[in-house]
Amino acid sequence: MQNFAYGVDVSWVSQLESKGVYWIDREGEKADPIALLKDMGADAVRLRVFVNPPKDGFWHKPGKEFAGMTFGPEECMLGFCDKDSMLELAKRAKALDMRLMVDFHYSDHFADPVYQDIPEEWENDSYEQLLDRGVQHTKEVLDLLKANDICPEWVQVGNELNTGLLLPVGSTRKNPTQLVGLLNAGYKVVKECYPECKVVTHISGGNDYKLCTSFFDVFFQNGGITDIMGFSYYPYWMKIEHDEQKLQDDMTNLSAKYQKPLMLSEIGGPEKEEEESYQLLVSSLRAIKNVPGEQGVGVFYWEPEVGAELLPDTYPLGAARLVSENCLQFTKAMEAYRDSRKEG
Repeated sequence: MQNFAYGVDVSWVSQLESKGVYWIDREGEKADPIALLKDMGADAVRLRVFVNPPKDGFWHKPGKEFAGMTFGPEECMLGFCDKDSMLELAKRAKALDMRLMVDFHYSDHFADPVYQDIPEEWENDSYEQLLDRGVQHTKEVLDLLKANDICPEWVQVGNELNTGLLLPVGSTRKNPTQLVGLLNAGYKVVKECYPECKVVTHISGGNDYKLCTSFFDVFFQNGGITDIMGFSYYPYWMKIEHDEQKLQDDMTNLSAKYQKPLMLSEIGGPEKEEEESYQLLVSSLRAIKNVPGEQGVGVFYWEPEVGAELLPDTYPLGAARLVSENCLQFTKAMEAYRDSRKEG
C-alpha cells in the first residue's frame, strides 16, 4: 500500500545512549539503532514530547487505583523528551529520510488512561488559561521543528486520551465540551503551522470496539475534529489472545462508523517471545491494511530498541535483546516490517 506507515517510537534512544547503551547489527558491528530499524523495513519515527519533564529523564509513578486495578508505584524511564531533545532525534530521522510523527502528551511525564496529569507549571490554571497554554506549547514545539526545516507528517494531539486530557479539566465523562475544546485548539494550531500535516486522536484499547466507541461517540458528538483515529493495541497488557479477524473487523467498523482513516499508534509484543511478536506484528499489519478503502494507514511499534534489563520497570515489550553489557541487538520481531512490505 502506498504511503502506509511502518513506524517505530524510539523516544528512549538518546537517554539509553547517554547511559552507554549501543546497538549492533547481525554481523556484530555497532550501528545507529534508527538506521537498523530502517534496514528492517521501518519508514517512520514517532517521538513524544513533554512540557517540563524531569532533567534526569526519570519519573516516580505514584500508585493509583483505576478500573479495579492498581498501577504503580514504580520508577519509569521517560526518555529525553523535552522539545530540544526531541528535535535532535527528529534530525536523525530526517537524515535517514524517515517520516515523522510528533506525539504531544501535554504533561511533564507519560500520559495514558490512568495518568493525564496537568503539568506542574499549569496546575492552578483555569480552563481558558489551559487552552492558551496548550496552544502556546504546541506552537512552540512545531515552530522549533519548522525553524530546522523538519515537517512532521502526523501530529498526535494528546496520548491515550480515553479518560480525557489535563484531568480533571478535560475529563471525557465530566467535562466533554472542555476536552473537545482543548483537542480542537490543538488541531487548529497544528494546521496553522503545517496545513498538510495529519492530526491523530489517539486512545488505548484497540482490542475493544465498545471502549473505542465510548470515547469517539463523545468526541464527535461534541464537535471533535481530527484527521486520523489512532489506537493502542497490546494483547499482552489486555491479557487476550490476538485475533486478526476481530482486529480487522473492529477497525473496519470504527472507520465506517466515523468515516475516518485509522492507524495503530502503538503495538508491542514480549521481547522474549520474538517469533510470537513477529507473528503478532505481521498479522496486525495485514489486518490494518485490509480495512476497506485503504482507510488503515499505518502501524507504529512502541519502543522496539529497548531491552527489559535496561529499564527500572523492566518494560517487557521491546524488540531487542541484551547480548552483552549495554549492548543490544534487535530480535526477529521487527523483520515483520520488511516482510510485510515485500507482500505489498
